[in-house]
Amino acid sequence: MAGGHSTYKPTSGIGRWIDARMPLPRLVYDSFVAYPVPRNLNYAYTFGGILSIMLVAQILTGVVLAMHYAANTGIAFQSVERIMRDVNSGWLLRYLHSNGASFFFIAVYIHIFRGLYYGSYKAPRELLWILGCIIYLLMMATGFMGYVLPWGQMSFWGATVITGFFTAIPLVGEWIQQLLLGGFAVDNPTLNRFFSLHYLLPFMIAGVVVLHVWALHVTGQTNPTGIEVKSKTDTVPFTPHATTKDAFAMVVFLAVFAYFVFYIPNYLGHPDNYIVADPLKTPAHIVPEWYFLPFYAILRAITFNIGPINSKLGGVLAMFGSIAVLFVVPWLDTSRVRSAVYRPWYKLFFWLFFLNAIFLGWLGSRPAEGSYVVMAQIGTLYYFAFFLVIMPVLGLIETPRRLPNSITEAVLAKKGETPVATAAAEAKS
Repeated sequence: MAGGHSTYKPTSGIGRWIDARMPLPRLVYDSFVAYPVPRNLNYAYTFGGILSIMLVAQILTGVVLAMHYAANTGIAFQSVERIMRDVNSGWLLRYLHSNGASFFFIAVYIHIFRGLYYGSYKAPRELLWILGCIIYLLMMATGFMGYVLPWGQMSFWGATVITGFFTAIPLVGEWIQQLLLGGFAVDNPTLNRFFSLHYLLPFMIAGVVVLHVWALHVTGQTNPTGIEVKSKTDTVPFTPHATTKDAFAMVVFLAVFAYFVFYIPNYLGHPDNYIVADPLKTPAHIVPEWYFLPFYAILRAITFNIGPINSKLGGVLAMFGSIAVLFVVPWLDTSRVRSAVYRPWYKLFFWLFFLNAIFLGWLGSRPAEGSYVVMAQIGTLYYFAFFLVIMPVLGLIETPRRLPNSITEAVLAKKGETPVATAAAEAKS
């Protein structure tokens, strides 16, 4: 599916001249026009394109905002206010960028859950999945550092709390914290470091995205049945079949995004972050942005010592472990069947995992006290059990449903047609 002879034919003399020296138009044509994709892709597969659009939008708005932002603790908050009030369309740029970060994470979470549901991490796509996890990790770092830049109350105290957790790491913890902070407390060197890294990391993300797309075109796209392409009848050209579906999904996604930008631009932000940072006044509840809340709940769920590991280090290990486990998912899932469509028990546990992730997100926004702690511990237990116990064991004992012989057979079965009759009709035509 990933290989094949190019069908690109330049239609002009200039086109032939360029194609003989730098075949960029041929690369674009082969990758986004004639590239064969499974004929049964659904709208869950459109979020890769949506993420590409959102990444470009974040980089463009971020570059312009950086022209007006001042990475100095004395005037950072005022520079953001100046962008909002005095810079032409500054309010729009800031709201596009701040809400764009949230919608970027919405799209990437849907993308990840789709991969887990349809088994997109299975061989030969392990490296494709790992590259996606690296992108996610870089996104988290970029999002955290960007949250500090407005220099509001939650920016300052969020940076203070999160960087403080690194001190729990034996031997090198304090050194890592001082390296991040540029000193012994969150101050001007911290803001300069975070601004520089927040500006740099999106370009690193773009580089890994190129590798991610490259790996995708080498191994080929997965599909809801989880069956590999076996013949030309299983595929359709990327354009117009996939591009029209991607375009429609983008319009719907961007319409919802625009609603937030123009009507409720501050809905996803924290009220305390619209107050200038004050090191002498601690907010009642320090919470990160919503897209970090499930991991924040896992961090706070470890309230007990585990042998020589104290609760603080245990929480840090659990938080980083909840991300690290994603990297080894291709080797934890022992089932020979890729898609959850044909795995009834895995489908049940997957949707429980999905609800559990939302539940952990809600718990991350609650104070770490009373029954919230117990519920967070239960949610954390299921999070790790899904990957470390359910996936390996279920793959060995589950009896999957019968797989269709091909993608075409699965598509025709939904339409109430038979592959034999369709093949005969295609042969006559």
